Amino acid sequence: MSFKYDKLFALLKERGITTYKIRKDNIISQAALTKMKNGDGNIDTRTLERLCSVLHCQPGDIMEYVEDSEEQ
Repeated sequence: MSFKYDKLFALLKERGITTYKIRKDNIISQAALTKMKNGDGNIDTRTLERLCSVLHCQPGDIMEYVEDSEEQ
């Protein structure tokens, strides 16, 4: 895993936006949301763009790069 999305989930909680609302409003798919929660696979830049647009933030506000050595 190279990216962590803990910042995204903290931002959603801070703004009172549930993951249900994110899915219901078709902002991102259930598959993308699951990947972000589990840290699996790659997230499309269009997904990041939609999140940034809805949350009025920058990509660095919702994700962070983690070196492989830090994960262990």
